Amino acid sequence: MKKLFFICSLALVIAACGGKVNSSSTETSGEAGAETAGTTEKSDYDPNRGEGKFTEVKLEEKLDHVMADRGKQVADLKCTSCHKLTDEKLVGPGWAGVTSRHKAEWIMNFMTNTDVMIDKDPKVQAMLEICMVRMPNQSLTDENARDILEYLRKNDGVK
Repeated sequence: MKKLFFICSLALVIAACGGKVNSSSTETSGEAGAETAGTTEKSDYDPNRGEGKFTEVKLEEKLDHVMADRGKQVADLKCTSCHKLTDEKLVGPGWAGVTSRHKAEWIMNFMTNTDVMIDKDPKVQAMLEICMVRMPNQSLTDENARDILEYLRKNDGVK
């Protein structure tokens, strides 16, 4: 009985290892292909503007208070359960200084093209390692995102 159990166990181990080797080599070549494809895509990636439709965002020197107020309303509804206005991390990183760390185009693209930015942007990926929670796509309209950007500028001291 012990011999039969040993032979069955050995057969299962061999079968399991054999399956993993084939699966692993398939996965490895698939992953290598994805990395190669990802590398090609990343070479076109602009870390200053991110990935998305916003190539140029014109900001006035003075704050648009109406936009900032609308941005606060949207942020209160969709953002502040995870982000603080200070530099303190809640679920996601704090917002203090974000407009000096990132260009307006990058911020707008991140808000409106979240999933792609998380997959491609090294700064976002580094923050993901710290926060450990992937930011959900909030389905913001371009206008909502622009209003939030103005609210972020207000938070960073633009008058």
